[in-house]
Amino acid sequence: MRGDKYTVAALEVILKDRSDFDNENPVKVNLFKCFHAIWTTSGQQFVDTEAGLRSRAHGLLANLSANSREALLLRTIEDFSLKDIALIMQIGVDDVRTHIGTANADRAQCFKGRVMIIEDEPIITADLSAIVSGLGHNVIGIAHTHAEAVILGRRQGADVIFADIQLADNSSGIDAVNDLLAIMEVPVIFITAFPERLLTGDRPEPAFLISKPFQETQVQSAVSQAMFFASTDTLKA
Repeated sequence: MRGDKYTVAALEVILKDRSDFDNENPVKVNLFKCFHAIWTTSGQQFVDTEAGLRSRAHGLLANLSANSREALLLRTIEDFSLKDIALIMQIGVDDVRTHIGTANADRAQCFKGRVMIIEDEPIITADLSAIVSGLGHNVIGIAHTHAEAVILGRRQGADVIFADIQLADNSSGIDAVNDLLAIMEVPVIFITAFPERLLTGDRPEPAFLISKPFQETQVQSAVSQAMFFASTDTLKA
């Protein structure tokens, strides 16, 4: 695969000359900086060799300009800070911010995902709705209890679910999600003040978990990752 070739090339460069690592930057930043240099000198080629859900994600990414795409992935998938991305791409922080903003705007024009929110706190619900809408997606409904969530899921469906684990009537958001996943196959983003109730070490553990209080960038990152791999049957282009 082309990605494997880039990785091998980057490792060969590092083995021949480690001077790029003689600084105070985190090792991961230096690794991605080296990879970026290899990728840009090859013409920033982006070829879809995947199938299924990954192919859908690659198709969405392929609509973005190379720099915007790279900045977005470094932020949302690798969770680098804007400063680290600037070091990796050898551009200014303001340029990074512009690239990510452009990428989010372009993606919003390409598709709109449908998001269900299971949450009983009005302020949290309003914040999540604003962030989701700001990324170009639609909030199809808000459920405050287990029962409401199941009814909403049956009526509306969704591409991504946000869920708290402790709901208004003391019902369980985890139970609500399990019931919903029996009727739809979608990514779930848990947002909770009690992450230890989910991070038990037992499998499966949630792929997306955000602790309260949360930062807007955390939610944006989780939504972007979840939407990349949302069901191709339900995601509306």
